[in-house]
Amino acid sequence: MADTQQVDPKADARTERTVAKLARRIGAFSKAHGGAEGQVAYLGERGARIVLVGEDGGWGDLVAPSCAVAERAVRASGITVHESFDGEFAAKVRTGPYEWKRMAGIQVGGPANG
Repeated sequence: MADTQQVDPKADARTERTVAKLARRIGAFSKAHGGAEGQVAYLGERGARIVLVGEDGGWGDLVAPSCAVAERAVRASGITVHESFDGEFAAKVRTGPYEWKRMAGIQVGGPANG
């Protein structure tokens, strides 16, 4: 029996716009930070997280509706993509007082985040 999967052109166009928008945002981050590398992490039903680390140690993330969309966006942006967030890649992240304060506040018994 032939596979008669229906293709929704509106959904395809929406996906293409999402990929293009994410790729532009990744490209802008890369340009602002002297280059960038990334990693895609599965978030379950929420989609996928694209973690970005700039050459200057700056970092950020984006959320895509699926791993497939995230992977297409990072490929389209041209950045290097890592399988995991560890080793030399993780060591490139530079944190400042804001991040340390936020992390300390999240600890059990620490001050409440507000």
